Amino acid sequence: MISAIAQEAILQKKKLPTPVIIDTVYFGGGTPSILSTQQLTTILTTIQQQYNLGIDAEITLEVNPDDCSTEKLQQWHGVGINRLSIGVQSFRENDLVWMNRSHHAETAITAIEQAHVAGFTNISIDLIYGIPGLSNEDWYQNIQKAIALPIQHLSCYALTVEPKTALHHYIQKKTKSNIDANAQAMQFELLMEWLPKAGFEHYEVSNFAKPGYQSKHNSNYWKGIPYIGLGPSAHSYNGIQRQWNIANNHSYIQHIQNDHIPAEIETLTAAQKRNEQIMIGLRTKEGIELQKLKDTWSQHHQQQLIKAAQKWINKDLMEWLPQTQQLRLTQKGMLYADGIASDLFEV
Repeated sequence: MISAIAQEAILQKKKLPTPVIIDTVYFGGGTPSILSTQQLTTILTTIQQQYNLGIDAEITLEVNPDDCSTEKLQQWHGVGINRLSIGVQSFRENDLVWMNRSHHAETAITAIEQAHVAGFTNISIDLIYGIPGLSNEDWYQNIQKAIALPIQHLSCYALTVEPKTALHHYIQKKTKSNIDANAQAMQFELLMEWLPKAGFEHYEVSNFAKPGYQSKHNSNYWKGIPYIGLGPSAHSYNGIQRQWNIANNHSYIQHIQNDHIPAEIETLTAAQKRNEQIMIGLRTKEGIELQKLKDTWSQHHQQQLIKAAQKWINKDLMEWLPQTQQLRLTQKGMLYADGIASDLFEV
């Protein structure tokens, strides 16, 4: 698999019309922290050899708390990983048991502290709210523990129940409580109140960062900047087309060994591009910046969007800033980001 991913990096490079500077690398979408240092090095070295990797490139590794031994942390830092995204989920043991997580709350705290000692100065953690049994006071204690630790970034998500998962099965059988949407909304509103007071800027619906520590990689997605995805199920975007690799590991490896990237490709229409810009733009604190989107937004399309947004503006869920040509959600509107975005889509 590692050889195939490295080979795909070479094949993807051949498709580029001109050399590009790569300013972020993100190891995620699974459990990359189980890879050996040598395996990570193989992929990173291939990227460095094939692409123009920026001197100050942000290189992130998603890790589980129980994979963070002192030795591994030092090794990751040594091979060039300079940002960690640690899947904490909660500092409460009850929550971790409820979510069937393998690590303990104390393990997560130790992992963050050891990462800091190992030299990591850019640490992000994930937290989940809206878990049945998580009171507002419990959520407050969770946040207090987080901001007391040497972290620079927080990603906070509402618990969701996906169909056909074990959690969905347990809820259907009533062996676990269902989620409460009103409780989730309250905890999200509290989050938006607490974290800015602690010095974390709310720069995207689910993301908060200390000044200078916004995720460069995810911010590039929200700005619609092209990216290359490597591996099974990985997605790529070149500004015109979206591409997604097949999910089957064995088939993926076989195709790559024959110098072929097994992927489906979709060429976006102008309307699809505008819809994507609505969806990703509204998730950020800047909102949709129409002045920067003149290639896909004619004067007519801009006027249509502002007209469609007027009902949300009247409800104080959105605001229009004519001087800077920005259409963005209010803090209250952040609660309804997905619904408002889909309402503004061109059909």
